[in-house]
Amino acid sequence: LFTEPSEPLPEEPKPVEMPFHHCHRDSMPPPGLTPERMRARKQLYAACAVCVVFMTGEVVGGYLAHSLAIMTDAVHLLADVGSMLGSLFSLWLSARPASRTMTFGWHRSETLGALASVVSLWMVTGVLLYLAFLRLLHSDYHIEAEPMLLTASIAVCANMIMAFVLHQAGPSHSHSSSGAEYAPLEEGPGDPLSMGNTSVRAAFVHVLGDLVQSFGVLAASVLIYFKPQYKAADPISTFFFSICALGSTAPTLRDVLHILMEGAPSGVGFEPVRDTLLSVPGVRATHELHLWALTLTYHVASAHLAIDSTADPEAVLKEASSRLYSRFGISSCTLQVERYRSEMARCPRCQEPPQA
Repeated sequence: LFTEPSEPLPEEPKPVEMPFHHCHRDSMPPPGLTPERMRARKQLYAACAVCVVFMTGEVVGGYLAHSLAIMTDAVHLLADVGSMLGSLFSLWLSARPASRTMTFGWHRSETLGALASVVSLWMVTGVLLYLAFLRLLHSDYHIEAEPMLLTASIAVCANMIMAFVLHQAGPSHSHSSSGAEYAPLEEGPGDPLSMGNTSVRAAFVHVLGDLVQSFGVLAASVLIYFKPQYKAADPISTFFFSICALGSTAPTLRDVLHILMEGAPSGVGFEPVRDTLLSVPGVRATHELHLWALTLTYHVASAHLAIDSTADPEAVLKEASSRLYSRFGISSCTLQVERYRSEMARCPRCQEPPQA
């Protein structure tokens, strides 16, 4: 005989749903060299090799032709080599995991490399400007027009080859920006997956600028070849393109200093991020909001979220983290969820920072 138990059997416990974590998104790529980064490395290696070969040729040709304009163009190629080597170095470091002493990894080395590249370019450009000034004061110099014309022609071809190597065709390449500030991002500006694409695009823009300069040097060499009495075109073009070089690197120096000063990432405003966090259901207030960048593509955020007493902290954390990633491409965010208290409105530490 079978008898029914007097009390029902206890139900099996339901599996506990694990809380959402920012690093567990399905869209985040695993650490290491992704196909995107490997393709970027191959393009940068090829362009860097071409750049080194033709830069060496320009130094030799500029020396034989006694042309400062050719030397200035070689300095631009040197800057491109430094930029591409920095990009390759950052791609290699981005595949390395963080350690207990380098908890953010080695991303900031990219910024330090860019700073070293800009400083070295400015030093060499200053020397060329000084030599060009002496040539304008004293006309006791001679320009070998034929080597100058030949070297300038080769420089134009070299920049065209590098532009072709770096040009990205196909559906993965886009000439537009990352989109509207609130548009969902497949590969946000802070996504490590987009780092290779960004590095190649930056190198491509540098090469386009050098191509324009090479055409200018070629025009000066043609003028000197047919009209040797206009040899002043060499130091004049050196002045012009040296100033262009200093001007073109000024934004890079500004970005580097902004990153080293822990400034907010470009394109990620304080007010939009704050409003996005406040729009999460259950969030009453936010304070201690900090935005900074390890590199131009790696953005970090931290904040305190004051929520209602009835709000689910895990749901708030999940929604807030998801919105920060999808709308602003935040690579790493740390959110502290706490219950809202009325005294927060009067707390000095809970107030927003003033406008800069």
